[in-house]
Amino acid sequence: MKFHTESAIIVFSGGQDSTTCLVWALKRFKEVKAITFDYKQRHKIEIECAKEIIKVINSKNEVSIDWLKQKSQIEHIIIDISFLSDLLRTAMIQDLEIKYDNKTGLPTTFVPGRNILFLTLTAAYAYQKNIQHIIAGVSQTDYSGYPDCREATIISLQKTLRLGLEYQIKIHTPLMWKNKSDTIKMMQELGGLELYKYTHTCYKGERPACGTCFACKLRLAGFKKAGLKDPLEYKHIINF
Repeated sequence: MKFHTESAIIVFSGGQDSTTCLVWALKRFKEVKAITFDYKQRHKIEIECAKEIIKVINSKNEVSIDWLKQKSQIEHIIIDISFLSDLLRTAMIQDLEIKYDNKTGLPTTFVPGRNILFLTLTAAYAYQKNIQHIIAGVSQTDYSGYPDCREATIISLQKTLRLGLEYQIKIHTPLMWKNKSDTIKMMQELGGLELYKYTHTCYKGERPACGTCFACKLRLAGFKKAGLKDPLEYKHIINF
């Protein structure tokens, strides 16, 4: 099979991490596609944020990042996998309390197998399009303990996908060993900080963001450590 090695596809949620990875990918690949999954997530507003970010970048005139204006249009695909809401019970989908589960040691926001499914479906689509490179914004440094964000999981999944599809797919995880502060500084170096105002992080799906859930606290702490102001609007700002 002939591969378009200058093309890549990113698993794009519309959140802070995936937006950083999107800009990272645009800097490195000639053509970038974005795929977003609708699984009836509680914070479904992130899908609208993903659409808006792609729209802003594709508009050229709405973004002040000069090098981005030279890039080709990003194709954005949204895939309905709402069946997950019938299979799983999690605070990321249902209106359940966001807390740590004493039995699993994980936050109740953990969606079992989510990233594995996302990457498997993305790899199948990439195979059809002869795309070799997949980008995911997972991180083992700031990952809330989610096991499908660990490097070992990604390495194992990449090997499985290569065997199952019989082609040399490559999963890039540029944030794997970066904390939120590192990620923010990386976006600053890429010149894309302005795009953060369109992103969504809040687990409660609120806009303005709640400022009190695990995800909001982690994001705000990252900005404080980086010495930068988050352009996102919050209902409450926690003093760290």
